[in-house]
Amino acid sequence: MNQTTRGILIAGVGGQGILRASDILCRIFMIAGLDVKKSEVHGMAQRGGCVTSHVRYGRKVYSPLAKKNDVDILVSFEKMDTLRYLDYLKPDGTVIINTEELYPPAVNLGEASYPDDVIETVKKCFSNVKIVDALALAQKSGNARTVNTVLLGTLSTCLTIPLEMWEKGLAESFPPKILESNLEAFRLGRAV
Repeated sequence: MNQTTRGILIAGVGGQGILRASDILCRIFMIAGLDVKKSEVHGMAQRGGCVTSHVRYGRKVYSPLAKKNDVDILVSFEKMDTLRYLDYLKPDGTVIINTEELYPPAVNLGEASYPDDVIETVKKCFSNVKIVDALALAQKSGNARTVNTVLLGTLSTCLTIPLEMWEKGLAESFPPKILESNLEAFRLGRAV
């Protein structure tokens, strides 16, 4: 694995499991023997507000926050949130977009419209874009609440951490009664 510090930005809407996903990701980096730092922004995240988590990892990490143009991978749990954070990505960065659309209050009130060209816009700017219908895959796993684990599965294909370390991290993160659906969600996300 590259020994330089690398960064992942996870973004979405409160209630989608962003913070849980970043906790699991940090655990997996530690299992892999890497230094990891995380920073979270909750905002008005009680359900519906923006939530982000910066995860930086490498041999030695000095700051949890990534600067603009310094993130290697953006994982967007909500389609429109992808546009909000594109300026954090390096020019050769990877974008993982969940196709879920959660309308902000301005759209729900009819004061604004939801952009219909998010994916096309992102593809014009970045060559490595993965599109994931994470909710459909989570439902296929038997637990609709595993959207975050589906997206971790997709993210895992962009990193060089061995599969057994991911599975160990997931096993340490979930109680037995929901572990199998999360492992299945992770496998489905890896297949995207």
